[in-house]
Amino acid sequence: MSKPLTLARLLLISTALVAPVAMAQTDTSSSSAGDAGLSTTPSTADEAAAQSGDVDVSIPGSDIVVTGRRTSNISQAAPQVVNVLSAADIKRTGEGDIAGSLQRVTGLSVVSGGYVYVRGLGDRYSLALLNGSPLPSPEPLKRVVPLDIFPTSVIASTLVQKSFSANFPGEFGGGVINLTTKAIPTESYLEIGVGSSANTETSGQLGYTYYGSKSDWTGFDDSSRDVPPLLKDAFGAGVPFANIDRSDQQAIAMQFLNSKTSVLQRTNSLPFNFSGSINGGTAFDVGSDARVGIIATAGYSNKWRTRDNLQQASLTVEEGAGKSYNQVVTDNQITVNGLLGVGVEWGEQKLRWTNLYIRDTLKRASLAIGQNDGLIQGADYLTQQTAWYERQLIDTQFVGEFKFDDALSLDVRGGYANSQREAPYEREFVYVRSNRDLDIDPVGDRFINALNRQRGDASVTFSDLNEDLWSGGADLSYKIAPSFTVTAGYAYTDTKRTSSRYELHFDAVNLPVPVQQLRPDYLLSDATIQLYDLGLLDFSGLYPVYDAALRVHAGYGQVKAELFPGLSIDAGVRYENGRQSVTGVDVYSTGETPFNQVKNDYWLPAVTLTYDAGGGLQFRASGSKTIARPQFRELIAQPFIDTESNRFYRGNPFLQDSELWNADIRAEWYMGRDERLTASAFYKKIDNPIETFTTITDTYAVTTSFANAPEATLYGFEVEAQKYIPLDGMDSNFFQTRRVVLIGNYTYTQSELKVSDGDTTIPYTYTTGDLPAASDYFVDGAPLTGQSDHLVNVQIGLEDTDKLSQQTLLLTYASPRVTSRGPNLQPDIKEKPGLTLDFVARQGVTLPGGINSEFKFEARNITGRKYQEFQEAGGTKIFYNRYKIGTTIAASLTVAF
Repeated sequence: MSKPLTLARLLLISTALVAPVAMAQTDTSSSSAGDAGLSTTPSTADEAAAQSGDVDVSIPGSDIVVTGRRTSNISQAAPQVVNVLSAADIKRTGEGDIAGSLQRVTGLSVVSGGYVYVRGLGDRYSLALLNGSPLPSPEPLKRVVPLDIFPTSVIASTLVQKSFSANFPGEFGGGVINLTTKAIPTESYLEIGVGSSANTETSGQLGYTYYGSKSDWTGFDDSSRDVPPLLKDAFGAGVPFANIDRSDQQAIAMQFLNSKTSVLQRTNSLPFNFSGSINGGTAFDVGSDARVGIIATAGYSNKWRTRDNLQQASLTVEEGAGKSYNQVVTDNQITVNGLLGVGVEWGEQKLRWTNLYIRDTLKRASLAIGQNDGLIQGADYLTQQTAWYERQLIDTQFVGEFKFDDALSLDVRGGYANSQREAPYEREFVYVRSNRDLDIDPVGDRFINALNRQRGDASVTFSDLNEDLWSGGADLSYKIAPSFTVTAGYAYTDTKRTSSRYELHFDAVNLPVPVQQLRPDYLLSDATIQLYDLGLLDFSGLYPVYDAALRVHAGYGQVKAELFPGLSIDAGVRYENGRQSVTGVDVYSTGETPFNQVKNDYWLPAVTLTYDAGGGLQFRASGSKTIARPQFRELIAQPFIDTESNRFYRGNPFLQDSELWNADIRAEWYMGRDERLTASAFYKKIDNPIETFTTITDTYAVTTSFANAPEATLYGFEVEAQKYIPLDGMDSNFFQTRRVVLIGNYTYTQSELKVSDGDTTIPYTYTTGDLPAASDYFVDGAPLTGQSDHLVNVQIGLEDTDKLSQQTLLLTYASPRVTSRGPNLQPDIKEKPGLTLDFVARQGVTLPGGINSEFKFEARNITGRKYQEFQEAGGTKIFYNRYKIGTTIAASLTVAF
């Protein structure tokens, strides 16, 4: 009996599936061998063969042949419910980032630009790992890393495990997604790729932008947006702005980068998207028995997206929208990435060092006009926003596998990761215009002016996040008998985050009407600031800075044994000691420091039984307990704007951990190499699920927050099929080496909140007294946020088994899902993902001089699906967000040397 699939072993197996080979070799589109072959070295392949057996795969153009016994399907050989997305699968979908590829996996959907939902559970219930180690998130609202920042060029394979096993972290929820980076190549290679794309709603169309700095196109600011010296000193001094002299406030304001960040420019024809990449690797022998491999990748992409967005809000849905804006927002996203990996193998010992760098920058400009009856009926509000968001991830990891003899082995891993997010100069200007004779009193001192016919607002926000994550672990396996293996392991993670957000509004009274109408840079020019005595107001709250930490010590024991021929068991238990805290920094010396801590110890059992009935047919049953912790950002009431939904969020210091009880049954039939038919059913009971809810004021100020619902259940089933139909029986020579690829999956999910009389919850607004009734925020029987009843993925393709030639239609459908509980028990806010149809073609081409290359053509969202997020009641819809996504046409060329 082979040893259990520990994290490091799963990493090495998935690496063996997809290790890169020079494109100069003959390419194959066979999903069994992948686009780059099955194995890097015989020693790594032995592990895959030991687990999966009966593999007999040769790589065209290479002398490497892998031979094993029993089956070539990793998902069949794995002791848990596993989906492996190989390099061939990723390339067939043609997606540019790994999140796009993952939405094709059974039971998975991708929401809000890169967050993966597993079986209807939100991103908080998903765990993302890189090479078996945890990742920090560069998003203030999330502890889960958005997977759209990972280009597919740096990912070799992706493993999705939906049934919990004790060797994984307890925050498992719906499943774990383990991304594996590329490893040791079989021979030296070099690839250079370029690509371009156009979108019908963006490219060549009207959009908005602003200057910023001369280096914005690189994704790196030229330091123009650095926090001005006087403002930095004010932040450090800890003096409330109300106590700063007016003249000092003006000196601070006059140091702001003004016209370059506040003048919105109309562009009548936005440029096309562009991307480029270079990948290379080599391997060489050291001494008589060691081999060293080096792989490096670098990539750059520059993308534009314009959304003509309808945004509404309502106190009573049936009465229609009380606030309605039309917003045109243009995002320029620049991504720079690089990877450097070094691997060493000698005998059966393996070491691997991986370094990853990703920088994802979003430059945003938007202009909106609309009405808000909660403020001034009949008035037009014009809102202009400019912003610059930098997300950066630096990750270094070490993985080692040591085999001391046939029985004893040790896997070790360690890593350090740093994520950062900087958002300097988030600027907003609000102009108000009315034809009515109004006698309006100032509302606080917030507005630039409060005169008879016009009032408005101007603000600038600086936010920063830095998170460090140290992790380590070891797994010791001992084979007591051929059919009995025990494993013990320890894992440690230590996460520390510092986040700050300072929101400043300009303060003015008695501005003359002609000055009120000036464009933003003139309105806030040095002359205006001094002549009309403009000051600054701090809207950051008492605690604009918070520190957060999460430290987890975990140990586990696991047994894998064959109880009798055909029936095996994988059972274990994990103990986790977790300490999570969020502390508000007392910047302004108030004498109070809010401190929220969640301290819990858990025993998390897991068991899976697998029965091999022969003929490729097997059955599984599993049960487990897992947890979900609140995210850092959710545990403190610091306000934040989500850039994707343009929604205001506020945390809740009263959140508690959620506990999940999971059960799965599954039948699998493997008809041939990478051909399968599976069906499974699942059930989850969740205690204290964390749900998103929305509140709204009579001025239509919408706030989204979080609270624990009493209980929820989720259940459903999945079916998946993958089949190849050879066409060599047809008369035409064209079809002799071609086959039809049929891949499809369907997931049905139902979920219900359980809210009974007497149940309570604690929202962020709670102060003292009796706890609010849970029924004031949650409706009994309502579905969980993020859950779609139906998920469908279909791929129909034609591919050549001798050379690179693929043509694939991809269809994805997700039924409506709740994004947030409706305000004041109004109907829930729902998203309607709908149907998406894509087409991807890949073709090997020989360039002059005998240079091998790959040409790829893509057509995305062919049917023109729209994005819709809405409330509905009595035949009336209130659209929180509605815009056209457009159809994207893309082409790229990759050349191998």
